[in-house]
Amino acid sequence: MNYDQAVVREVLDSVKESGRTALSAAEAKRVADAYQIPTPSEGLATSAEQAVLLANRVGYPVVMKIESPDILHKSDAGGVLTNLLDDAAVRTAYASILDNAKSFDANAQIRGVQVQQQLPAAQEVIIGAITDPAFGKLVAFGLGGVLVEILKDVTFRLAPASQSQAAGMLDDIAGSAILNGVRGSPAVDRDVLASLIENVGALVTDFPEISEMDLNPVLADAAGATAVDVRILCNFEAVQPRYRPPQDEILSAMNRIMQPDAVAVIGASAVDGKIGNSVMKNLIDGGYAGDLYPVHPKADMILDHPCYQSVLDVPGNIDIAIFCIPAQFVAGVIKECGQKEIAGAILIPSGFAEIGEHALQDEIVKVARENNVRLMGPNIYGFYYTHKNLCATFCTPYHEKGKVALSSQSGGVGMAIIGFSRSAKMGVSAIVGLGNKSDIDEDDLLTFFEQDPNTEVIAMHVEDLKDGRAFAEVAERVSKKKPIVMLKAGRTNSGAKAAKSHTGALAGDDRVYDAVLRQCGVIRAKTLNDMLEFARGLQVLPTPKGENVLILTGAGGSGVLLADACADNDLTLMVMPDDLDAAYKAFIPPFGASGNPVDITGGEPPSTYRSTIDLSLNDERVHA
Repeated sequence: MNYDQAVVREVLDSVKESGRTALSAAEAKRVADAYQIPTPSEGLATSAEQAVLLANRVGYPVVMKIESPDILHKSDAGGVLTNLLDDAAVRTAYASILDNAKSFDANAQIRGVQVQQQLPAAQEVIIGAITDPAFGKLVAFGLGGVLVEILKDVTFRLAPASQSQAAGMLDDIAGSAILNGVRGSPAVDRDVLASLIENVGALVTDFPEISEMDLNPVLADAAGATAVDVRILCNFEAVQPRYRPPQDEILSAMNRIMQPDAVAVIGASAVDGKIGNSVMKNLIDGGYAGDLYPVHPKADMILDHPCYQSVLDVPGNIDIAIFCIPAQFVAGVIKECGQKEIAGAILIPSGFAEIGEHALQDEIVKVARENNVRLMGPNIYGFYYTHKNLCATFCTPYHEKGKVALSSQSGGVGMAIIGFSRSAKMGVSAIVGLGNKSDIDEDDLLTFFEQDPNTEVIAMHVEDLKDGRAFAEVAERVSKKKPIVMLKAGRTNSGAKAAKSHTGALAGDDRVYDAVLRQCGVIRAKTLNDMLEFARGLQVLPTPKGENVLILTGAGGSGVLLADACADNDLTLMVMPDDLDAAYKAFIPPFGASGNPVDITGGEPPSTYRSTIDLSLNDERVHA
């Protein structure tokens, strides 16, 4: 695309210099033109007579709108009048719009009245962009006008979005069928809409100071699409880039952290009931075969292991240090870990950001980065890596080895995960607590699990993503190799801040998570039990080769419930081939039912069940 970035830069610099954050209609039009976003012919009038001249220039009918940086939702202020057909109507409208605006906000700065060509009726959609607290720049698409507020039928993609990604957004919304034409109305030009989404994504990526953008409504029909109203808001405050080590550095550190050959326990204790004692016992009782170094300033031996006053006194190499000391001492010991070239600090202590001690948490992060130490936590239960017999936690040892890696942000949820895994005898490769996520978070874990031969399925409980874009980029890559399941806690948008634009109000909304997770191939679980059952099943169930689902049941009512469940989850019931139908009929009684579902009835002997199940499993047309 040939975009005119120089024009946009000139406009935004002017807006910033004037101390504003909202672009005027004329400025927004210049930006839209520069990025190939079609808008109607228009002009700004500062008198009734000038409005008449503009109306005659653009051609009747016209729309007139208040132009004020203080009135962003013009309709709410009675600042929009449509279908104005002649000069007299324009003069009257000019006066009415000014009166309405002054009544709405007596202190509003009024620049004039916008006179705009009125386009023929067409399908209204919204195209926009937001700056999401987790994922950064996103493009949005949905049904336009007031429907975006009432139905909230909107979907999102990470910006910039390719033409194919933008085209996929058109099918994501619930009302996508409307775009194909209803009750005789023609279908919209989907390629044009996808190009508009692509252009908006490019604009907000090229100019990150654009924080929110609405094209609402966009009038779309078979001939093209035009943005009737363009609203652009900026945030000129400098944004600190998020800390992101290169992938090779992440993997190098995570390999040492998750599969350590030597472990130090800072604050190890010989006293029962102390966390430092529980951690030592679990490492020993769990069968960890690597070097184990208890660290305590006043002990010589702890649980038959020589004790050291500092990690600096340990003669050998150390991969991770498990911290079991009060929060106020952590930063000093992290510095020593850096001097010892320890890869990771496992921070069990609480007393940091979770209780409002943000400065203390910021301090340990600063010290860790200065000394090249990665932090897991603080405020965690630790972690397990079963294939190394590593129980780096104060919880009881876990021995059931398998191919599922689990993580949790909450300690309580972590306890539930451990309990379920143990009671269900679900083999795991790892169970990891992330707590406050001062440093290591989900994308670091994904980078490790991606290449871990002992992990085939990854399931994660998440309250928030510190860097959603980093997660999405890694997840999109990893999900093509290994299934990722996520339970995102906090699915309501009660915590989202109010914003001044339609799309801006959706920043932080759960639909953003839903759309982005779908985009990067993550399977979303709605409950903790769902997450655990998905993880349990995915490691043993093969991936279906196609969409054909067959229901085989011993009860007709169960078959109906299963058919409903398939419909609810967008699964396709196979159309029963005649030959397969005949084959089932050879086994089931006359009062049973073939077709799909197949009801063999409850009174049949085991041989009937065995025969029909074998028939189902061995027919290549049945995929699940």
